[in-house]
Amino acid sequence: MKKDYYEILGVEKNATAQQIKKKYRSLALKHHPDRVPEDKKAQAEEKFKEISEAYGVLSDPKKRQMYDQYGHAGIDQNFTTDDIFGGADFSSVFGESGLGDIFSQIFGGGGGAGGFDFFSTGGRSSNRPRRGRDIQYETEITLEEAFSGIHKKLKIPRNEHCKDCKGTGAKDGTSLKICGTCQGHGQVMMSSGFFRMQQTCSACGGRGKTIIERCPKCGGKGAVHVSRNIDITIPAGVDNTSRLRVRNEGEIGPGGPGDLYLYIRVLPHKTFRRDGDDLHSQLLLDFSIAALGGEVSVPTIDGKVSMKIPAGTQSGEVFRLKGKGMPDLRRGNRGQQYVKVMLQVPKKMSAEQKRLLREYADVSGIKNINMKDEKITDKIKNVFK
Repeated sequence: MKKDYYEILGVEKNATAQQIKKKYRSLALKHHPDRVPEDKKAQAEEKFKEISEAYGVLSDPKKRQMYDQYGHAGIDQNFTTDDIFGGADFSSVFGESGLGDIFSQIFGGGGGAGGFDFFSTGGRSSNRPRRGRDIQYETEITLEEAFSGIHKKLKIPRNEHCKDCKGTGAKDGTSLKICGTCQGHGQVMMSSGFFRMQQTCSACGGRGKTIIERCPKCGGKGAVHVSRNIDITIPAGVDNTSRLRVRNEGEIGPGGPGDLYLYIRVLPHKTFRRDGDDLHSQLLLDFSIAALGGEVSVPTIDGKVSMKIPAGTQSGEVFRLKGKGMPDLRRGNRGQQYVKVMLQVPKKMSAEQKRLLREYADVSGIKNINMKDEKITDKIKNVFK
């Protein structure tokens, strides 16, 4: 089981970004494999990986929010290793401290900031082409669908490789020449103090080749705009804060497609109000049942159930139906349903109902009852003498 990221860095859960950066820098300097004896290098390297992963998550507001809400499951399901290390600003942490080459040794050139790869003078980079842009898409579902989970077919607009030029952007896919800026490498070198940084060549977009004659269908872009039908599985328990990641369903890029991020919106329900995994509802209760007690049928998210009403129940009282709420997205166990009972006053009553109610009021000593429709007869009065 993975250790808690806050525990790894030794910071509180409410630590500021500056406190997290300061603590990580201190630990990274302490556990740098080049600064420990030879027999402890392997152990130091593992520790360095561990604290760098923790910093990669906690230094990014979006990843930190996902981790705080869902724990390691939220990170593992929504981010790759490249996402964790590629988004962290390691350069501003270390400056000129001399930790550059450890990133190339341990992470294979990863760990850069803003799309850069770190390595020491003379080091080598992975030269990986850039993946396509991620897509964000919102879909609406009902509360019932959020309760049970659902498979949906969505039509997602995105850019895909042009079939005419096979994604090259060149007419017939052949009108290409080696880029004169990067000499076909797709990357150019930049120097900044101790580090040499490698970034995508702006002249060829990282492809290493430039177009002589553009493809007439895509205009040299190498991609065309299409709407793609994809099947999505939305798990039970999602809420308005949920975000699902569908790998490789984003825009097409030289290094492969990006990802699709699906934002869920759960529609309001006419019967239930949701609060986390709990559901709240109201039930109109007849006066006679509230006074004498009994059983009533109560709607829940997965069907009606019987609920006991004790004698003397007051309007506004709340009853709990255990395990009748929404399923937890991670653990699967269900929340509670809270039912607030409200006394129902009939708008119309029969003559017999009115007579009996006035009889009850008379016995109870209740004054100022409307008597103009019918009066208590002498026969009824004699019963109570």
